[in-house]
Amino acid sequence: MSWFGKIIVGFIKAFIFFGFCCGIENVSAQTEQQPNIIWIMAEDIGPDIECYGMPAVKTPELNRLAESGLLFTNAYCTNSICSPSRSAMMTGVHQNKINAQHHRSNRDVNLDQTVQPFTYHLRNAGYTCILGHHAVMKKGRKIDVNYKHKAIGEWDGVNDFGLFDKFDRFNKDDQPFFNQIQLVVTHRGDWWDEVRQKSKYKVNPDSVIMPPYMADDSIVRLDWAKYLDQLEYMDNEVGMIVQELKEKGLYENTVIIFIGDNGRCNIRGKGYLFDPGLHIPLIVHWPEGIASGALREELVSTTDITATILDLAGAEMPKYLTGQSFMQDDFEREYVYSARDLWDEVKEQSRSLYDGQHKYIRNDMPEQPYDATQAYLEFYRPALHVMRKLKQAGQLNPVQALFFENDKPKEQLFDLKNDPHEQFNLALQPHYEELLVKMRKELQKKELEMTSADDTFWPIQPKSVETLKWVKAQYPLEYQEMLNGKEIGFQKYSKLYKQYNQKK
Repeated sequence: MSWFGKIIVGFIKAFIFFGFCCGIENVSAQTEQQPNIIWIMAEDIGPDIECYGMPAVKTPELNRLAESGLLFTNAYCTNSICSPSRSAMMTGVHQNKINAQHHRSNRDVNLDQTVQPFTYHLRNAGYTCILGHHAVMKKGRKIDVNYKHKAIGEWDGVNDFGLFDKFDRFNKDDQPFFNQIQLVVTHRGDWWDEVRQKSKYKVNPDSVIMPPYMADDSIVRLDWAKYLDQLEYMDNEVGMIVQELKEKGLYENTVIIFIGDNGRCNIRGKGYLFDPGLHIPLIVHWPEGIASGALREELVSTTDITATILDLAGAEMPKYLTGQSFMQDDFEREYVYSARDLWDEVKEQSRSLYDGQHKYIRNDMPEQPYDATQAYLEFYRPALHVMRKLKQAGQLNPVQALFFENDKPKEQLFDLKNDPHEQFNLALQPHYEELLVKMRKELQKKELEMTSADDTFWPIQPKSVETLKWVKAQYPLEYQEMLNGKEIGFQKYSKLYKQYNQKK
């Protein structure tokens, strides 16, 4: 359940659905023709769209897909950072099992020969695999996986490492086709201000409702409103893709799968194992295959989405998959096992297990604080700067202050049905000892099951670290503005720093 808690289920049932039940009975018999499949990944978003009950945001295009499709309320990532999460989805295998858990690492290391990207199996089943879209921001071609690959070409995992057949455009002649499209607008970027400025219906910061672990400050509110502005822009992009399908006569037999690649990029979100970092939207729409809309409340992992795509395509379902198709009657997931490891310059090792109600988190490096002053986040999270100052002034409550403590609890246990904001650590309460021991043991089992025999570790040095040092030295006034909560532009100063180095 997302941060806005129990209102989500009531809102969805009232807004979208009128008494139909959950489950596979809402999926009609598969058509004889293989369906086209479009997998839309919006970057860095939680279930923060209108059809999930998020206040102050309007997402009519996604609302329409949800009304006649499947809306999943309990979809979770295996990692709260983009490249490990995408590495898992591209193979259908938990990232730790294939040694792809460290962000932007092992880019020249071959994927284990027993595992292939799922597009390999789609192509064997006759699919044309397409990357990106010609009309979305930056063309939506992001792959970002932690093993050797290239965008276009054949795959054998030894000499050839291509994942897709072509870029940007789907046509009737490509059928059946699979198209993976990344919607980057929701990722933190220098375009956020421009998107807001050009919006005819800017989200009012006074209208947003923020979770209790966020400080109620004008800068924090404005940043939240900007995030919702990006969601509305993204929704328009979804509508544009749907309209193109209709114009080309491809809409009826195309499965549209919409997700976030990880949770929202804010306090407790992307990069952390709290609910906002792992909980994502998942909508599946297929006019010819889904008879009516349905609310699906069972627990789903992102590797299940990969398995479902292979299932829908009639492709091979390799035994190594760690996910399963949620379109099958016997679909059942007991736990989602998630992990957090290296992110840029910040070394970390945390693990979590979630059963749909209780979440157990084990922090193996409790000395590493949540607020690790990561260079990239310094540029892109105004709330960090604002709330640090409030912490120093003693103006944060204990729930808000937890993120800014010098260390983390070694173990955390939360009841998300009764505590959707994860405010109360039940691991500290003696009468939860039996549950704590059970979750601890189950996590250990999952960890052993998902551990790779390969421990190769070749990380990429992030440019943000040196860029931040340079900005602090060369642009002290702008740096101070950043500390006051202004986004000064990471891309802008990265370019300036690159030019500076070229002149040296």
